[in-house]
Amino acid sequence: MTDTSIRPRVLAVIPARGGSKGLPGKNIRPLMGKPLLAHSVALAALLGDSVRCIVSTDDETIAETARAAGAEVPFLRPAELASDTAPMSVVLRHALAAMEEIDSVAYDMVLLLDPTSPTRTPERVREAIDALVATPELDGVVAVSEPFFNPTWVGVRPETDGPGLVRYFEEGTGVVRRQDVPRYMRINGSFYVWRADFIRRLETSWFDEGRHGFVEIPETHAFSIDDEHEFRLVEAVVGAGLAPLPGYQPDNAPGAAATEPAK
Repeated sequence: MTDTSIRPRVLAVIPARGGSKGLPGKNIRPLMGKPLLAHSVALAALLGDSVRCIVSTDDETIAETARAAGAEVPFLRPAELASDTAPMSVVLRHALAAMEEIDSVAYDMVLLLDPTSPTRTPERVREAIDALVATPELDGVVAVSEPFFNPTWVGVRPETDGPGLVRYFEEGTGVVRRQDVPRYMRINGSFYVWRADFIRRLETSWFDEGRHGFVEIPETHAFSIDDEHEFRLVEAVVGAGLAPLPGYQPDNAPGAAATEPAK
């Protein structure tokens, strides 16, 4: 049995490039009084001394904002790794290699904390790290959630050569009650943790190239901000105390956003 009391050396990477087109400047746009990326920095600070957190950016303004939020920005990301087409696998591999050279250590795991998914709790991230420690056959552990609808039951698409609709998933054929379809979960992007060796050899698609476990979080915590509508939605949900945000406590729901809901 793996000894989970031995803490792995974890490199947490917050990627924050400067060229967002869906919502320009989103990584440093204020959310509940702090730049968006600052909430991921605050989350990482709650994970303990075994987690070393850095921000990977190509933009000096973002770097200055990150440092003001307490983050480390040991390097600026090369421009070719900050384009719309640059895969995250390459960004993570670059960050890992750079930090292992800077720190003169070999990291055990890489934790990806996208700043556009700020509604996380440290308890769930620690759970993912612990699960990876305890399960040697896994390459990574990712956050999943159950959507408010099951696409096996309601998923449709236009007919290829007609005006009607057909089922998107054949598994839904003949099913007349939603209770009869298998449970459906989605990868929501809230957090990912991988073994460093996996990141070193990763080519393109982490899901297709490795074996992964999961930590389930509520769908009401599973946001990813890509446009103005989603930004305002997160503001509203966090402000109402319905989703967590490290360090933020809504006036109308004392303590509600700082911790996990009771189970």
